[in-house]
Amino acid sequence: MKKYGKRLRLSQEEVEMVYENRAESTTNLNGNTALDIHLSERGILKKDVVSVKHWQSASGEYRFSVVTKEDATADTNDMLEKISGFIENHSPHYPSVKRKNKNQNHLLVVNPADIHIGKYANGAETGDEYDVETACMRVLEGLEGLIVKSEGFAIEKILFCIGNDVLHIDNVYNQTTAGTIQDTDGKWWEHFEVALALYVKCVEILREIAPVDIIHCMSNHDYQSGFHLAHALKSWFRNDAEITFDISVAHRKYYQYGSNLIGLEHGDGAKMDNLPLMMAQEKPLLWSETKFRYWYLHHLHHKVKHKWRDAKDFIGVTVEYMRSPSGTDSWHSRKGYVGVPKAVEGFIHEKESGQVARLVHYF
Repeated sequence: MKKYGKRLRLSQEEVEMVYENRAESTTNLNGNTALDIHLSERGILKKDVVSVKHWQSASGEYRFSVVTKEDATADTNDMLEKISGFIENHSPHYPSVKRKNKNQNHLLVVNPADIHIGKYANGAETGDEYDVETACMRVLEGLEGLIVKSEGFAIEKILFCIGNDVLHIDNVYNQTTAGTIQDTDGKWWEHFEVALALYVKCVEILREIAPVDIIHCMSNHDYQSGFHLAHALKSWFRNDAEITFDISVAHRKYYQYGSNLIGLEHGDGAKMDNLPLMMAQEKPLLWSETKFRYWYLHHLHHKVKHKWRDAKDFIGVTVEYMRSPSGTDSWHSRKGYVGVPKAVEGFIHEKESGQVARLVHYF
């Protein structure tokens, strides 16, 4: 058995003597004398202090790191009113669009999946160049390509699918939501601003064709940032009555168009084989009102074991995985996850006949 030395006991007088000596030497304990001086010299009131860290430098001096309230006198309601007023005053007003066709009966689904704005790939290493500019150019080129291919159909509505790893990282450390470090082109805030501008441009193009319904899918690379981006986009178009948003935090979203029921999910949640019955369980009324049912999934351009499973018919439901315009980065190249066609996809759904056309723009 390990033996310990005799435990020393101090008298009350000795304890007070230690406190007194500590106060003279460190003056940060037992009364916080040094802290009071530190705050006084900087004009900081003790009531405004949120937290304090202290340490000793190599020369023996004691240092302080003080965190204060950003504005101790600010009124919370006042701040919220200012933010609300800013959004309201800066939300653009778009004029109504006069469209010629009156007997439209088709839905155009536009689904630029897994864009990964901020991903960086160098052609010398991966054989594939990809950066922020390339990502935006491909989405806009793909969008124009889908529109051209849809010109033979009378479009009544457009379903614009957003999210699905539109942003490559989710924090200031170049990490995904789960903490996986990524190769990036630019800073996180640049990615956010570029993505918002890109989405605004896409919606402005689409609204000239037909009213736009926007659905956001939560995703694994940008679970928080993508959610914030969707709400920023909603704020931008808040005054446009022909644009609707379903951007809740729900992982699975559903959309009905006539006899069509469309389920949207990133593809990293429920197992694919469970999705058809899950649709019936979660939306029994919509299920009963529709005849043609679809799941549009994403994410699997990262999953080699699902490489060949691009679509599968279940009883009453078709499940399809979307192609991505995103380039191959260093990690995927090293692992041999290459050769997947880069594309932006869309679909045409006739109101009573289901999916009647698949639109693909390859890069």
